[in-house]
Amino acid sequence: MRYLVVFFFLLLSQISFSQNKEEVSKVTGTITNDNFNLPVANVNIINLNKVTGAVSDEKGFFEINVSVSDTLLLSYIGFQTLKIKVTNDWVKNKTTKIQMTEKAIALEEIIIQPYYLTGYLEVDSKLIPSPNNYRYSISGLPQGYEAGEYAPNAFGNILGSMFNPADKLYNFFGKKGKELKRLKQIKKDETVRNLLESKFDRETLAVLLGIDKKEIAEILDHCNYSESFIKTANDLQIMDAISGCYEDYKILKKK
Repeated sequence: MRYLVVFFFLLLSQISFSQNKEEVSKVTGTITNDNFNLPVANVNIINLNKVTGAVSDEKGFFEINVSVSDTLLLSYIGFQTLKIKVTNDWVKNKTTKIQMTEKAIALEEIIIQPYYLTGYLEVDSKLIPSPNNYRYSISGLPQGYEAGEYAPNAFGNILGSMFNPADKLYNFFGKKGKELKRLKQIKKDETVRNLLESKFDRETLAVLLGIDKKEIAEILDHCNYSESFIKTANDLQIMDAISGCYEDYKILKKK
């Protein structure tokens, strides 16, 4: 009987702990520059677990809803992106101080070498170097396909893109279901949407989706978006494009 009572209390404490862990609390924080200890305004804070956002004010102050063990992503132009895990003491004390580090941008030396032209077209055309791009011809198809500079797997990549585009999308959509469901949550949070609308670096999107920034361009390419759109669209437009492509993918998969 004694052991049963002990087990009962242990069970209750475990349940209570789990509930407290998942309990949502509003916490605050102050963001400063680690060099000068000055407040950093307009820092974008995103709770990656709940996909909600906040922005620091002119005093570096912000508040956001969290649970213990949530991960916050802090980003601002000119500063290193920061990931912070929500701890028990932060939730208990309700506030904390966060320092961000400025990016060190080193400008590389650029040497401009002019071309000395003779005025004779036949001679000058040989003096100016041109990139070696290769065009592959495939039997049965009416035209060739550019593959950029020669690489051992270039031809295989072309065939893969042409005949197995679904394989490329499956490698992403088939393994990122949890992350892609966040896209629907993002659309509901105005702060996060405004943040993505003002960004063009794909950094926040990459973290939200758990992929490399280069993969975003590859995914959109296989979703038949133009190179111009991929390069010039803001992060919100890119997010909507990936979300739309994912919905189309699910329909095709069912069929």
